[in-house]
Amino acid sequence: MLLVKLFGAKWRLVLSVLFICALILELGYCQKDAQEHRTTPGRKPKPTKPKLGGKATNKGPRAVTAKPKVKATPAAKGQTLLTQVLNKGKFKKLGETLSVQAGGTLELRCKGKPVQWGVPSYLEEDDDGRLRIVQHERYGVLTLVNSTGADTGEYTCYPMYCEDTDCRKEYDKAVKVFVFFPDPQELFVPSSDYYEVIQLRTNWPTLLPCQVTSPEAKVTLHREFPPAEVAVDGAEISFNVRRGFTIHRPRPHHAGALYCVASLGNLRQSSTKYMLIYVNYPMAPPAPVIQASSSSVALGENLHVSCTVMGEQDVVVDFTWEYPGQQIGRPPYTQESVRPDGGGGAARQQSQSVLLVEEVREVDQGTYTCTAQNLQGAKSASTTVKVVAKAKPKKP
Repeated sequence: MLLVKLFGAKWRLVLSVLFICALILELGYCQKDAQEHRTTPGRKPKPTKPKLGGKATNKGPRAVTAKPKVKATPAAKGQTLLTQVLNKGKFKKLGETLSVQAGGTLELRCKGKPVQWGVPSYLEEDDDGRLRIVQHERYGVLTLVNSTGADTGEYTCYPMYCEDTDCRKEYDKAVKVFVFFPDPQELFVPSSDYYEVIQLRTNWPTLLPCQVTSPEAKVTLHREFPPAEVAVDGAEISFNVRRGFTIHRPRPHHAGALYCVASLGNLRQSSTKYMLIYVNYPMAPPAPVIQASSSSVALGENLHVSCTVMGEQDVVVDFTWEYPGQQIGRPPYTQESVRPDGGGGAARQQSQSVLLVEEVREVDQGTYTCTAQNLQGAKSASTTVKVVAKAKPKKP
């Protein structure tokens, strides 16, 4: 009997231990489940502890709004998009100019998808397979190998704006760099022309593109006849190493044969010769005034129709006529003249063309139109002439 009681007590102890273990496991699972409630989406979280100076909230999970996808567009003008690729994957931000020794390799990278490149005209015409342009997913690469002094010039990256398959250059966002390729044998960018004719327009600055291959070259301007160095004062004439010499206000004394001389170290060379031709360019198209000798002319009489232009001195004006007699092949007879006009103080001139119609016929009735033209454009003026029967002589 005692044995049975001892055996029963032992089992009660075992059962008690098992019950306690089960209770501990259950508490563990509950804790884990509570953690899952805090981290599983869609379940209400417990109130969070307030930050310093803040308040506890219990408004449910905060909605996270995905950032809208924005179509990649080139950066605004002035932002550095263009870099030079150096050895070992290094990149160099570029300024306005860059120098690469002739014979070396130029590699430029421009961000954008896609981009287009602008290169000096020499390379556009014939690059001998030395120029390579590749478009990657997010940038374009221009590579020029075996460079020469003739490659000197402006290199431009144009970001493209695309809609479906239609793309166009964004000129206002273009990024440019002027690249010099210093050549120990060539100080000037080579040219196939011995003479280059340039107009000296009175209303527009004139550029003499004496482009050098090295920005360190010293460049001067010279006149061929009589031999002399031309003064460059920065106001009337200025020099830019990327562009050449600019004559800001061309005058007749600037005309003639000019050339540039560059020197660097012990090397001194002359450029192409520039033949400057002075053209007094008008400020505006002519304004013709037309007048007939009579608005009504009798059959058999003579008719004069004049077309007059008041304008700047030494500006050539060309006249052309349209008149009724053209339909029967009547040839035009005109007289043209130019004379100075001192009225108003400024040096001006009067240009005139007079159309002569002898022995007027009925076919000469109609509209007469004069067109005056100069280098700025053309304008016309018209008048109408009526042909009437010849008056009968009165009886004595």
